[in-house]
Amino acid sequence: MNTAPGEVVLRTEHLGRRVGEKWIVQDISLEIYRGELFGLVGPSGSGKSSLLRLLNRLDEPTSGTVFLEDQDYRQIAPQELRRRVGMVTQRPFLFPGDVAANLRFGPAQRGATLPDSEIASLLERVGLPSFAARNVPNLSGGEQQRVSLARALANRPEILLLDEPTSALDEHAKSGIEELVRNLVSANGYTFVLVTHDRGQARRVCDRVALIEAGRLVRQGTPAEVLDA
Repeated sequence: MNTAPGEVVLRTEHLGRRVGEKWIVQDISLEIYRGELFGLVGPSGSGKSSLLRLLNRLDEPTSGTVFLEDQDYRQIAPQELRRRVGMVTQRPFLFPGDVAANLRFGPAQRGATLPDSEIASLLERVGLPSFAARNVPNLSGGEQQRVSLARALANRPEILLLDEPTSALDEHAKSGIEELVRNLVSANGYTFVLVTHDRGQARRVCDRVALIEAGRLVRQGTPAEVLDA
């Protein structure tokens, strides 16, 4: 795993979100390095997914901000921001039809056409060669999650946010997705931020982790430094 600090691609400064009288994320400052798999770990309801949604302005911060490549993300158009900081959710939200049409959707929104060769390359990268013409409803849960990853990667994001991407999968599919995201980071240089309540998963796949409890950052560092403290 990559544990050496590199170029900071995304950082938060005193980031917080309040809903009513309750702070669900409070005063969080983090740095994410290019080419690492960074984990957000903590119990259910701790604010991990809420923090993740703040990273690409799916939710609006009440305090603080996020910098992408040293630019305040409030200066970036939301559609462009969400292309550059993509997200894969717990359950795959795929369109009816074939796999290729799903991969082409994102680029088409900005007037780009994804060629067959790039579709083939993306599907090869996520372990689904020759799946372009497959019908989405006929895919297994693990295959659909791989297609979700490929669809997000088709937008060429600088960072990909993963919100509990294995929580709805059986153990075999979960292991496959863990291996896939680890390989995408180590072999292709992608930058991922992974939300997980599974400390074992964080140990297996993450370069660094942040422990979140009650909306606050408790500590951050390598999995051993944080999870064994």
